[in-house]
Amino acid sequence: MSRAKGAAAAPTKSEPSRERALELAESLHAMGPIEVKRFFGGFGLVMQGVQFAFVMKSTLYLRVDDTTRPEFERIGATPFTYATRVSNVKVASYYQAPVDAMDDPHVLREWAVKAYASAVGAQRPKPAAPRKKRPAQAPT
Repeated sequence: MSRAKGAAAAPTKSEPSRERALELAESLHAMGPIEVKRFFGGFGLVMQGVQFAFVMKSTLYLRVDDTTRPEFERIGATPFTYATRVSNVKVASYYQAPVDAMDDPHVLREWAVKAYASAVGAQRPKPAAPRKKRPAQAPT
């Protein structure tokens, strides 16, 4: 069945996540311009080419690192997880945003700035491991 020209499209399952991501991007405008980009089944929040958060099923997840993860754990925030046929997969680099951040744009911005710094830090190249020297080969 086709829809009539000009008729409104039926909302998709991802529409609430997209709308939530757009609201959050607007709320965080003081950080700078934030793009909302499709990210698997949700939408990523991207600033200066760096994704620092995403919205999945209308829930905001923020990027963490070894420094900020304990802050999230201390307040009871949980990492992003998804189910596969075999098991549940935990994504330890993104945690659910604190509840109080969702009620206060200033608090949200503080957490988002930390998430952005974590995401930028994750992009820095890691120092290369020293190369092992090969033993000299005897002439043949």
